Amino acid sequence: MKKIIKGGRVATAADVFEADILIDNGKIVQIGQNLTDAGAEIIDATGKYVLPGGIDPHTHLDMPFNNTVTDDDWKSGTIAAAFGGTTTILDFCLTAGEEKLSTAVEKWHEKAKGKSAIDYGFHLMIGDLTPETEAELPQLLEQEGITSVKVFMAYAKEFQATDRTLFKAFKIAKDLGAVVMVHCENGSVIDELVEEARRAGHKEPIYHALTRPAELEGEATKRAIELAHIAGAKLYVVHVTCKEAVDEIIAAREKGYDVYGETCPPYLTLDQSALAQPGFEGAKYVWSPPLRPKYHQEHLWNALKAKQLQTIGSDQCSFSFKGKKQLGLNDFSKIPNGGPFIEDRFSILYSEGVAKGRITIHEFVDMISTSAAKIFGLFPQKGTIAIGSDADIVIFDPEAKRQISAKTHHMNVDYNPYEGWDVTGEPVSVLVRGEYVIKNKEFVGVLGSGQYIKRPLKTVAAEALNI
Repeated sequence: MKKIIKGGRVATAADVFEADILIDNGKIVQIGQNLTDAGAEIIDATGKYVLPGGIDPHTHLDMPFNNTVTDDDWKSGTIAAAFGGTTTILDFCLTAGEEKLSTAVEKWHEKAKGKSAIDYGFHLMIGDLTPETEAELPQLLEQEGITSVKVFMAYAKEFQATDRTLFKAFKIAKDLGAVVMVHCENGSVIDELVEEARRAGHKEPIYHALTRPAELEGEATKRAIELAHIAGAKLYVVHVTCKEAVDEIIAAREKGYDVYGETCPPYLTLDQSALAQPGFEGAKYVWSPPLRPKYHQEHLWNALKAKQLQTIGSDQCSFSFKGKKQLGLNDFSKIPNGGPFIEDRFSILYSEGVAKGRITIHEFVDMISTSAAKIFGLFPQKGTIAIGSDADIVIFDPEAKRQISAKTHHMNVDYNPYEGWDVTGEPVSVLVRGEYVIKNKEFVGVLGSGQYIKRPLKTVAAEALNI
């Protein structure tokens, strides 16, 4: 059914203007004043922003880790994302000893099948490159429409790659036009610091942060940058948390290196003191890299404002406090790493950014949607409001007030790191390809209606240069 959105203020990464939007067959077909169509449903957006659907470039749904599995799967995770204004996610296919990389991709297709309420794509993790997987990788990326691979410099027991593997991944990605995403921490030194702390009898959650100092994130970021530069590859540094890493990214970009950076809501708004709460409450704030002392937040906001960091990912990786976070009750190193952020990514950035004057609405749209679409090959199909683009649209009330709570969120976890926070701004209705997923703050979507989006590698090569 055709739809016309009327009376709203359309906001993109470049413009804000009052206009009507005509949607037909899942696409935006006309933008203008006083649009009419006898067969169209009218959506009244008076007093609201009309925004491109959010693109979350960093999620982990139904992911095995630390001898357990994340509590949000593709059903609860994508429903929560939709309530939060996100219409497309890019999730990580993790490899764990598979002889063929395609096996991991097949597993992730099966996880999402019949469950996703919104559109999605994949990143492919690389832990090792055998002659067989190295030969398989180019064809697999092309066939599956995957434009990005992920390499970990931490988590030796689960995911950590050698510098040689990382460098080989850069060289292969350079030839294909793909982006290499890197978790930048010096995992080997962190493991030694963790063992030292355990031998000294430390078990409290705060030691998760104290054994992963910012200097080791900065060092690993510098190393990844130089390896990418030597290989001539595009580097995307995930979940940047600290001044040390920001400074390395800024220095590299000033030299003309092809480097991009992402940060996440908790690093902009929460700090290391949260892990020191009594009664094991600090375990709720254990993820990696860890929260930093508060002064780092200013450097992250400034880097976003200056476009030295380009995107906001949720790093959604949810483990309930009872039963899962409590696995580390007597050993901080056994607390499952990760937090629930997929639902509140949009609102936290708007409330703490736009509403408080730190960023403009244009910058908000760019960070929450457009830049990710360009970097990962989704633009202009997604990430903007333009004729011919998918009608992924959020009707957003900038004046709405709400309080975040685990009692009212839609994620499948028993706590929220932002419990009790008052935020300004809220998605009211959310459309994916012109169909309601959220209508007047109620879920009306269809599980399994989300489409897998193939991204052409050539798009990444062309569009990423403009960021």
